[in-house]
Amino acid sequence: MKLIIQIPCLNEEKTLPETIGALPKAIAGIDTIETLIIDDGSTDRTIEVARELGVNHIVSHTNNKGLAEAFMTGLDACAKLGADVIVNTDGDNQYDAGCIAALIQPIIDRTADMVVGDRQIDNIAHFSFIKKRLQELGSWVVRQISDTNIPDTTSGFRAFSLDAALRLNVVSGFTYTLETIIQAGKSNIAITHVPVGTNEKLRDSRLFSSIPKYVKRSLATILRIYTMYEPLKTFSLAGGLAFGIGFIVSMRFVYFFIIGDGSGHIQSLILSAVLMLIGFQIGMIGLLADLIRANRRLIEDTQFRVKKMEVSQISSNRLQGEEIRAKES
Repeated sequence: MKLIIQIPCLNEEKTLPETIGALPKAIAGIDTIETLIIDDGSTDRTIEVARELGVNHIVSHTNNKGLAEAFMTGLDACAKLGADVIVNTDGDNQYDAGCIAALIQPIIDRTADMVVGDRQIDNIAHFSFIKKRLQELGSWVVRQISDTNIPDTTSGFRAFSLDAALRLNVVSGFTYTLETIIQAGKSNIAITHVPVGTNEKLRDSRLFSSIPKYVKRSLATILRIYTMYEPLKTFSLAGGLAFGIGFIVSMRFVYFFIIGDGSGHIQSLILSAVLMLIGFQIGMIGLLADLIRANRRLIEDTQFRVKKMEVSQISSNRLQGEEIRAKES
């Protein structure tokens, strides 16, 4: 069984040596451990340092495309390189690499296809009280809408089976952490969590410049992804709310009409008609979006099969090449 540890990097020349140095050299149940650096448009010596450290594979973006795209680039590369298990960690050595064995154990045992490392937020000393509470609130929201039980949904310390890696599709340009959990929950990917440790803070986060900005972008991501996977529920709620308000306003007009004062409340009748019409149209949009969702699931299934065929072909070609080289030697 082959494990590839992928590390998305943006200007990590200072922290990369410590991160790479802490990675395990052997794990029970794993035959081969390799490392992959995804260079997301670094302008420092990240690539040179990675080579000096003996990193097995390096893929590079010509410019900075963001953490989410770097993550997906890594999964694609790992799959094509023959990984059976993929671990994603950060280049700033935030996570305790000694926990990788525990992180991948559910995948080795075939009890899960995706495992999220639970940092146990309250134990992280450099997180402020407000940040801890916001992390807990955000994780609770994601758990409710994804039907999962992951306590630390923003943790980037994760493990994936090959099948899970091939099924995931990240459309958000912000971060993959929330989206992949919602997708796993809605796509019936077996997901679990294990407690992991963290290391001392080496640098500030580059994902967001302030907590309000992070909260705003995270909420937008959650709403967008939930709407993608549950469009009928989302639009039915919005449409039902508009229709309900319109109905209540119409009842107000009916009341005044019965007592003989209807002519003075024509505005209520017009407003109720507009709101009820809007509610009905939103409901129709929800039905259309649900049909699009069904079509997208078929496309995702087709994409998974194509990816699996591509990976199998690459693996077959690699084995043939090794056999030819063995004969020649």
